[in-house]
Parts: sequence; structure tokens; C-alpha cells
Amino acid sequence: MKDTDYTFGTSDDPFGGQDNRLHYRLTARARVSLELEASYPEPRGMPCAYGRELVCGVRDLSADGLRLTSEEQLATGALLPATVSLDNEREPFRLTVEVIWCRPDGAGYLVGVRIIECIQTEYVEWTEAVASAMEAL
Repeated sequence: MKDTDYTFGTSDDPFGGQDNRLHYRLTARARVSLELEASYPEPRGMPCAYGRELVCGVRDLSADGLRLTSEEQLATGALLPATVSLDNEREPFRLTVEVIWCRPDGAGYLVGVRIIECIQTEYVEWTEAVASAMEAL
């Protein structure tokens, strides 16, 4: 990992400086794909019905959460499968996130999500990648 891949998160919080995260924030080039509707197989011989995904930008990230930019409003409390792609990682991380807050921001929304610790996801690998990024700073 290069030192220039990550920086500590900005303090430009437009919501009164509230910061409820327990870990430092990093800014990084990343992309998140949220699974809003799951895909499911159709009866034999029919094509698979595809789910719906929402691609979001990442404002900043930490070991336990992300601040996203979204074109759509997301429901607080929603649990969503997510795929997080970091520019310096070959493979994306498959995670589960919970929407903690969602606020209008210009033409879109800012969304705070918490990463849920779950054995069916790559939670451990995610936390290791974020720890490595912080050590590189």
C-alpha cells in the first residue's frame, strides 16, 4: 500500500460536528455496491430474475463504518449486502452494512452505514485492510 492511497478523514461535517465513530476515518478511492433487492432463480427454463443494486461513492471509511454518497434515499435500519472495492485491493470485500442515517446532500444523499460483524462476510479481511492502511500513514 502506498502512503498516498489514504488520508485521514476530513472535519468538514455539515451536521454540527457530530462524530459517533469509535475509529479514525480514512478517505480513500473506493466504491460500494449495495444490494437493494436480491436476485432469485426463476422456474426451470426461465431466465434468472435480477436484483437491484445501487452504486455509491465513499466519502470516508473506518474499520466499522462508511460514509457514502448515494443517488437514492436509504431507509434507516436497513441491513444490506454490500461489496466494497478499494482501488489498491485486487478483490472487493463482501460485507453486510446497516444504514444508521441518511441525509439530503445537494442532488443526492449522504449515508452513514455501520459494518456488521458476520461470519458469512469478509469482515475480518476488511478490518485487516483498514488497519494496514492506517499503519502506512
